[in-house]
Amino acid sequence: MGLGKTDPILPAIQRSDVNFMTLQYFINYNFPSFYLSSAPIITANWEAPSGQEWTVPVGIGIGKVTSLGKVPTNVSGQYYYNAVTPDYGAEWTLRLQIQFLVPKWRRSRTGSHGLKYGE
Repeated sequence: MGLGKTDPILPAIQRSDVNFMTLQYFINYNFPSFYLSSAPIITANWEAPSGQEWTVPVGIGIGKVTSLGKVPTNVSGQYYYNAVTPDYGAEWTLRLQIQFLVPKWRRSRTGSHGLKYGE
């Protein structure tokens, strides 16, 4: 469980009409063979007309850590309904993810130049 917030500063753009914020809370619950999670990205556009600033998604997802061949892989899907959205905003969001989990490799303790997994 946690929360993240950003107020992006875009010096390359230097536009007065760009002023926004993102918030993301995340909740994860692990079961023996899968997990449930929710990690919506809440946005506020401070330059939008009154009543059109916020996008607030609500939803849940499911995922599983498995392997594709010998590569550990995290596969997940999440669905969010935008409970609050500007008139021009999307009604829902579907997030599908595949993450290849790369193990940490480091030098062997024996002094050789070979690499070993873990330890």
